[in-house]
Amino acid sequence: MTALKPFGWAKDNLFNTPLNTVLTLACLGLLWLVVPPAANWLLLKASWSGSSEACREAAGACWSVIVVKHRLIFFGTYPYDEQWRPFLACALFVAMLGASGVRAFWRPWLAGAWALTLVGMGVLMWGGVAGLSYVPNDRWGGLPITLMLSVFSIAIAFPLSILLALGRQSSLPAIRTFCVGFIETMRGVPLVSVLFMASVMFPLFLPEGVTVDKLLRALAGMTLFTAAYLAEAVRGGLQAIPKGQYEAADALGLSYWQKTVLIVLPQALRIVIPPIVNQFISAFKDTSLVTIVGLYDLLTAATVATTDPEWRPYFAEVYVFAGLMFWIFCFSMSRYSQWLERLANRYTRR
Repeated sequence: MTALKPFGWAKDNLFNTPLNTVLTLACLGLLWLVVPPAANWLLLKASWSGSSEACREAAGACWSVIVVKHRLIFFGTYPYDEQWRPFLACALFVAMLGASGVRAFWRPWLAGAWALTLVGMGVLMWGGVAGLSYVPNDRWGGLPITLMLSVFSIAIAFPLSILLALGRQSSLPAIRTFCVGFIETMRGVPLVSVLFMASVMFPLFLPEGVTVDKLLRALAGMTLFTAAYLAEAVRGGLQAIPKGQYEAADALGLSYWQKTVLIVLPQALRIVIPPIVNQFISAFKDTSLVTIVGLYDLLTAATVATTDPEWRPYFAEVYVFAGLMFWIFCFSMSRYSQWLERLANRYTRR
């Protein structure tokens, strides 16, 4: 009987009507036309090692370009002999992100672990201490730039977006006007314009002799842009809270901040987990735009890897690999958000 369950499911869901039967057969035919050639090109007939001459003789993809150019793709123009440092920094960063996603590790010591990790990353990336040579951040590139810009912009933008969402609903006209003006201004322009302003226009307003690092300027631009979009998602959650929750909190004699932190925000954030994570994913992918300020993120470093005349014909493989890296991180965030949503809704189901 167990062996018949898949057939029963297919009959009930894929072949239950004439239209569904036609659509199912059409999809199967499309898969038959697409999957075998793709598998041949990607895996079966691909070249996995060797020189560019071996790739010319292969009938499939040339993954040798990834083997040869992987350091440039991952670490950009960071000094070749010192690339173990950004590798270790990225490993620490990803390990902390993974630990932060485990509920058992949600303890006060996690904040201290993050502080130590960030200090360690700074020491590894910049150097200048402990016998490490100094590497200015204009030599950084690849995966470290993508991870740092996305994670730091999200981490700073999230609490800022909560303040903006609360300020937009404030009864004080000055605070409400400022928050509305900021949110609508940031949401009304593309991120490219914000990065351009942060890179080109902002230094013109600084006193003579005062400069701000371009990495910090890009981080500030991405943070403000992300905060504006997150603020609207949080505001949607605040508006979804029943009025009775506010009245009950007032009846208990709670202050504004007690009511907001203990009653309103937990419910509002639980409701808007999907749009918040969607914006997190968008911010991660938007790091590819920082090339406008002269930073080499993962995608830009991959593009630079294709400029070598010997490997230029195999640019498609490089972009497929870069897309796979982005997909791994974005899919992980999506799956984690689903788990977090189920956890948050565990005690609210009826």
